[in-house]
Amino acid sequence: MTGSAIYTGIITHTRVKPVRHRLAYRGLYLLLDLDALSDLTRRLRLFSAGRFNVFGFFARDHGDGRDTALRPQIESHLREAGIEPDGGAIRLLCMPRVLGTVFNPLSVYFCHRADGALAAILYEVHNTFGERHSYLIPVEADETGTGPRVIRQSCAKNFYVSPFMDMALTYHFRVSPPGERVNVVIAAHDSQGPVMTAAFIGTRETLSDANLVKVFIRHPLLALQVLGGIHWEALKLWRKGMKLRSRPAPPAETVTIARPAAANR
Repeated sequence: MTGSAIYTGIITHTRVKPVRHRLAYRGLYLLLDLDALSDLTRRLRLFSAGRFNVFGFFARDHGDGRDTALRPQIESHLREAGIEPDGGAIRLLCMPRVLGTVFNPLSVYFCHRADGALAAILYEVHNTFGERHSYLIPVEADETGTGPRVIRQSCAKNFYVSPFMDMALTYHFRVSPPGERVNVVIAAHDSQGPVMTAAFIGTRETLSDANLVKVFIRHPLLALQVLGGIHWEALKLWRKGMKLRSRPAPPAETVTIARPAAANR
């Protein structure tokens, strides 16, 4: 399944140590084909790329933080990973701006080859201190050359996200690429095992003005919902006795290139 779409579903965070804690709330993501942003802006009344609207998308909210095209930026990172772009689609799963505001804890780029196979996934992480860092991991094709339905990837944590999470962790990603549904699961492990799992499980809806009206009614203050939820849950963790971790400087490189560390299945 191709093209841009709306995905609505549930975001969950489950911590298993040193204290147990779980949260769940409804989430809204858009899947945006980076080559179709101008067409979407012309076709839709409630969505615009590069200017204010009920739902919006600005390149500066992603990538290097500037209002420059994202495709060349992502293609540059693909080349650094040894993947030569051939014009295949790059689709970004992210929270949109709603009435001009946005906060994306995680945005995911699905980088395809011209034949439709998935070449790599780039995970772009934002923290609440205004910093961002990305992890790019190539996808190993299965025997048919079209790639697995469930992708399993791993890499070392290299970027400070939460004052309640240590840096010496490994991320394990389990992703079902966008179709009728999309699943993005990230499990953080230390040397003894699982620490926390975060997930978004969403169902596809057509990206239309009618559906944008429906999701706006459910999420009129999306960024406030996300940021407010993060700080409210942080307060709960603090009250449960969690100690704050100091914040190191962000990595010198904006993107960590990781090699496949787990078999895709």
